[in-house]
Amino acid sequence: MNMLSITLPDGSVREVASGTTPADIAAAIGPGLAKAAIAARVDGELRDITRPLEADANLALVTSRDEKDALELARHDFAHVLAEAVQNLFPGTQITFGPATDDGFYYDFAPKDRPFTEEDLPAIEAEMRKVIAKDEPLIREVWSRADLIARWRKQGESFKAEWAAELPDGEELTVYRAGRGDDAWLDMCRGPHLASTGKLDPQAFKLTRVSGAYWRGDQNNAMLSRIYGTGWLNKKQLDQHLFRLEEAAKRDHRKLGQEMDLFHLQAEAHGSVFWHPKGYMIWRELEAYMRRAIDAAGYREVKTPQVMDARQWEQSGHWGKYRENMFVIPDEVPNVEDEGPIVSNDADWMALKPMNCPAHVLIFRQGIKSYRDLPLRLYENGCCHRNEPHGALHGLMRVRQFTQDDAHIFCREDQIVDEVQDFCRLADRIYKDFGFTYSIKLALRPDKRFGSDEMWDKAESELRDAVMRAGLATEQYGWEELPGEGAFYAPKLEWHLTDAIGRTWQVGTIQSDRVLPERLDASYVGEDGERHRPVMLHRAIFGSYERFIGILIEHFAGKLPAWLAPVQAVVATIVSDADEYAGHVAAELRQAGLRVDTDLRNEKINYKVREHSLAKVPNLLVVGKREADEGTVALRQLGSDRQQVMTLAEAIAKLTGEARAPDLATASAATAA
Repeated sequence: MNMLSITLPDGSVREVASGTTPADIAAAIGPGLAKAAIAARVDGELRDITRPLEADANLALVTSRDEKDALELARHDFAHVLAEAVQNLFPGTQITFGPATDDGFYYDFAPKDRPFTEEDLPAIEAEMRKVIAKDEPLIREVWSRADLIARWRKQGESFKAEWAAELPDGEELTVYRAGRGDDAWLDMCRGPHLASTGKLDPQAFKLTRVSGAYWRGDQNNAMLSRIYGTGWLNKKQLDQHLFRLEEAAKRDHRKLGQEMDLFHLQAEAHGSVFWHPKGYMIWRELEAYMRRAIDAAGYREVKTPQVMDARQWEQSGHWGKYRENMFVIPDEVPNVEDEGPIVSNDADWMALKPMNCPAHVLIFRQGIKSYRDLPLRLYENGCCHRNEPHGALHGLMRVRQFTQDDAHIFCREDQIVDEVQDFCRLADRIYKDFGFTYSIKLALRPDKRFGSDEMWDKAESELRDAVMRAGLATEQYGWEELPGEGAFYAPKLEWHLTDAIGRTWQVGTIQSDRVLPERLDASYVGEDGERHRPVMLHRAIFGSYERFIGILIEHFAGKLPAWLAPVQAVVATIVSDADEYAGHVAAELRQAGLRVDTDLRNEKINYKVREHSLAKVPNLLVVGKREADEGTVALRQLGSDRQQVMTLAEAIAKLTGEARAPDLATASAATAA
C-alpha cells in the first residue's frame, strides 16, 4: 500500500494511505472537526473535502470560520442548485455558466419557450430548497473530451458542448454529479464544491433579479436569461445583507441628490455632472478644506492645461496604455501599435488629459532644480477626462469628467519613506474628520509594467516600510498585499474606506514612481554636482471630488455635517406676522457666517418641517408672533423630535459652533515640519 505524508498547519505529520480524503483525516482528528470541515487546502489549492489525496502534501482543513473560502464555496453551490432547480421546473432549458460573485451568484440559461421573468423567482426558490433538502452528494468526475461532448449533445446542451470542444487540449475536464446514478443532474465545472447540497442553509439565499445576457458576452451571439441571487452561510448573514441593500437604496446618492437639489445628469453631457448651487456649495467647502490641509502641509498649488499634444502622452507611456479611454482631438485615433510611434503628417494630434502627472513633470522641468529644492510638492485640483464605456457610468461614482485632489511629490531617494509616512498621517487625519475608518492595501507589480525588477523591489519595499513605520501595517488597519494590482509604472498604497453601513470604497492612493521621471527626463542637480532622477510620488486623498461627494452623501444618508451642509439653517414662519422677524433672524445668522434660507410661505408648519427634513437641512428655526415679541427662536434639529426655545444670541452661538469646519492647520503643519 502506497503511504503518503500529510503535513498539518501545526507542523504535525500524518501517514495515510493513498486515496485517503481530507474528510477521512478530519474524522480521525475528531468528530467535531469532521462535522465542521467543509473543504480543504492542499498545498494551497482549495479542493473538495472528499477528493482523494494522491501525493505528499500540506493540508489545511477549511471550516465556516474561514469565511472567504466558505462563502465562495457556498455561492458556487447555490449557482449549481439554481441551475438544477430551473431544469427541474422548465425542461428543455439549456445551461451555460454560473459563477460565484462578490455577494452571491448568477447563472445564465437558454430557456426553451420564453425568457425568465422575476415572477418565476418564487417558484425557483422553492425548488432550490427541495434540492437542498435532498442532500444530494456532489461528486467530482474526470471525463474525456469526446465522452463529455457526446453527453452534452445527447442532452441537447449545445452551449456546454461548444464550450467543451474549445477548451485547451490536455486540460482535465471535470464535471460534478448531483446525486448518484445515470439520471443524476450534471454540470461541467472545475470546482471545488461542498460535499452535498444539504451543506447549504436553505434559508441563506434569495434570488434577486433577472436580466438578459449574451452568450460569452458577445452581442452577436444568442441572448440568454441571467438569474441573479445572493447567498450566505446562514440566515443571519442574509438578513444583514438584505438590510444593507435596503439601506443602500435609501442612501442612493442619485436619489438624495435629486431630493436635496444638489446636481443632475442628462444626455446632453452624458458622464458629466451639472452641479446645482447647493451641490456646488458642498464642493466649495471640500475644496477649501483640502486647500487648508495642503497649504499647511507644504504643497504648492498649480494649474495645468486641459489639452496636450499626443506626443506627450506617447512619451509618458499613457498613450499605449490608456488611449482607448482618452478623448482625442481630432476624434479619430491614429492606427498604431500600442508602443509604436504616432503616425501623422503634422503635430495636430491632441488629447484631453486623463490624468495630471505628465503636466506636473513639465512644471518641475522648468528651470534647474537642486537637491535643496526637494521635496517639491505640487498640488492641483485637476479636471480630467476619460472616455469610460457608457454602461460603466454610474451617478457621481463613475463619470467621464472629474476633478482630482491630485498632487505629485518630487523627492530624493532618501526622502521617500518620510514623505510617504507623512502622507499616511495626513490621510488618517482627513478620513477621521469625515468619520471614516479604513484599511490599507499595498498593490504590487502587474505582469505588464515598465521598469526593472530591481526598481520594483525598491519601490514596493519603500511603501511597505513607510506604512510599518507609521504603525498602519496591522490587522487593525486591514493591512493586505495585492499581487498584480499595481499601476503599470508603480506600486501603490490604497486606502479603502468603510462607510456607515459597512461598504468599502477605494479612495486614496500614493504611488512610488521612478518610471515617469525617466521617460519625461526630469532631473535635479545633486550635492555632487551631477544630474539625478527624482522619485515621483503620485498621491490623492479624496480621489475625485465627484466620487467623494457621492460617497459622503451615502455615508451620511444626506445628513451631512453642519459645516458641509449646503443650507445650514432655514428660518420658517408659523404666521405671516412673523415675516419681518424671520428676515431679521436670517440676517443675523448670515452675519455670523451661516448659510441660511427663509421659508415665508403660507403653509402649515408641519408641512414645512417635513419638506426641509427631506432636503436634509440640519437646523430649522421656527418663529411665530411669540418668538418675534420675545426675541427667541424654536430650534428643531434634523433627526430630533425635540424643540428647543432659546434666544437668538444663544442660537447663533450654538449653530456657529456646530458649523465650524475641522481645523487641519495644526496637524498638517506638524506633517510639513
